[in-house]
Amino acid sequence: DFGFAMAKEIGRLDIGQTVVVKDRALMAVEAIEGTDACILRGGTLGKGVIVAKAAKPAQDNRFDMPSIGTKTMESMIAAGATGLVIEAGRTLLVEKEKTLALADAHNITIVAR
Repeated sequence: DFGFAMAKEIGRLDIGQTVVVKDRALMAVEAIEGTDACILRGGTLGKGVIVAKAAKPAQDNRFDMPSIGTKTMESMIAAGATGLVIEAGRTLLVEKEKTLALADAHNITIVAR
């Protein structure tokens, strides 16, 4: 809940779409570097982190829909992340079967809110 709220807030401020949290503390906030760099940076600050990704409130999904896929999962695995929260209905899941298989193989929980 905390990470998702923070992801929505950085989106409202038009900063990014992703945050990395642990124990209600922000480990990393996505800016221009992109999702994967944010995840890797956040993972260096705390193993067992949770990644939250949400659309910006005023985002036009025709041009920039938030997405996750195998590359996201690989970054999460490298970062030691244990969970991912995405926005239901506003996040594109690329290579769904492969992405979910990677998550399952590494005990990463995915929640759509």
